[in-house]
This record gives sequence, C-alpha cells and structure tokens, in this order.
Amino acid sequence: CNSHAGDDYVSDRRSILRNVAIAGMGVTFSPLTTTPTSAIAASTPGGRIQFGGEDIMTPKEHGTTSLPVQENLRYDVSRKLADRICCYNRHFAEFGGYFESTPFEETMRNLVSSNNGPVTFYDSVTGKPLFVAPINRSVEQFITESEVHGWPSFRDDEVVWDNVRVLRNSGETVSVDGTHLGHNLPDK
Repeated sequence: CNSHAGDDYVSDRRSILRNVAIAGMGVTFSPLTTTPTSAIAASTPGGRIQFGGEDIMTPKEHGTTSLPVQENLRYDVSRKLADRICCYNRHFAEFGGYFESTPFEETMRNLVSSNNGPVTFYDSVTGKPLFVAPINRSVEQFITESEVHGWPSFRDDEVVWDNVRVLRNSGETVSVDGTHLGHNLPDK
C-alpha cells in the first residue's frame, strides 16, 4: 500500500488497475463513452470481489468482445488504442501516465463537482457501468492515487461487481462481456 502521512490510504485495499488506463478505462482503464449506447443496468458498486473463468475471454467476433469499442470516448481517448487494448489484448496497457496527457483530471474534478458525488465509468464496448468513483475518498485522493499507480486506480468498493470479474489465475480484470480492463493488483 502507498502510505503517505495524512492521507487516508487503506492498507488492505485492492487497486484495480485497468489496462487501458484511460484508453480503455480498460483500470489500468477501459475508456468511457460520453453516452453509453446500450441499456444500462443499475450501477451499484461494492460488495465482494467476483472471480471469473478464462471462458469469459474466449475469442469472439471482435477479439475477446463481440463488438469494437464505441465512438466518442470520454477524455479524448484514442479509440484505436482503446480497441487494441480492450479487445485484442490480455497482458498490456497504454503507457503509464497516459491519462495525464488527456483532460481526465480536469474532467473528473468538474464531474464530481457538478454531480455532487462520484462518476460512473462505463465499459467502452457495451456501455455497462464498471466503476463508480470516488467513493469513501475525495476526488483529489483518487487522482493522487491514480498518479502514483500510473493508471486510474479503483478500490473494491468502487467496482460494479455485477459487470466485472477478476480471473483467478492471472489477476486479469475483465468485463463480463470480455473487455480487458487491466489487472487486480492488491496493495501490499
């Protein structure tokens, strides 16, 4: 765990770092769209970690997903990069710190302020909610922790477990529809 004097870091939390940090918000991160194109179920975050099997990531019509990444991703994320990382990748992410080259931080601050609460992050392929953040921490703590990790970093209580799974053998974090999101890297 990253311990900084005066910060409210929790030593036993898990950081879900989607391998598309912002490119796919795919936490290390699978990108988010401005308007999800599919019907969205309730986005209730938190609960116990949900594990999934390798069968989630079997080849489909578009890599490990049935469709490509949506158009018009939030934060000016490259659709081409997001599609490569989220749909045709199991191990890698965009370069660490990529999200800092986008309007992610400013957009997060503005959305949290205008919503007077957390922001929902959606699957870049299906539009289903995946993460709701920040919860039980400030937007500044969320951004600082993400900068430390190099990708947007979510805690277990910010994950919409109805739509997210962690593969037991690898720690790979994926959507239930096969979108590669990154890796679950528990803090030590």
